[in-house]
Amino acid sequence: MPDPLTDLEHLVLLAVLRIEGGAYGVAVADLLADRAGRTVTLGTLYNTLMRLEERGLVASEMGDPAPVRGGKAKRLFQVTEKGSEALEHTHAVFERMREGIAPPGRAR
Repeated sequence: MPDPLTDLEHLVLLAVLRIEGGAYGVAVADLLADRAGRTVTLGTLYNTLMRLEERGLVASEMGDPAPVRGGKAKRLFQVTEKGSEALEHTHAVFERMREGIAPPGRAR
């Protein structure tokens, strides 16, 4: 059984999946703010991405240098197969926990 994902790790993995062609920090942070209403500092985000990479849940590579960034390259992240499996496991756990529970204010 894979190690459980924290809520931030879960959201970050989903954001990286949503961004096609390799996700980078600012794009992930913007997506988390827009779609999840979650504001994270870039330091927190990169710490999370590095932890996910150490666990083999994402992989990264350096993109091409960009003149707009003063010739600096972006680190691009992609979810690995192991990361996809961790997401599937987490979603299955949440579904099992939700099963049979009516939303507040609604009868079963």
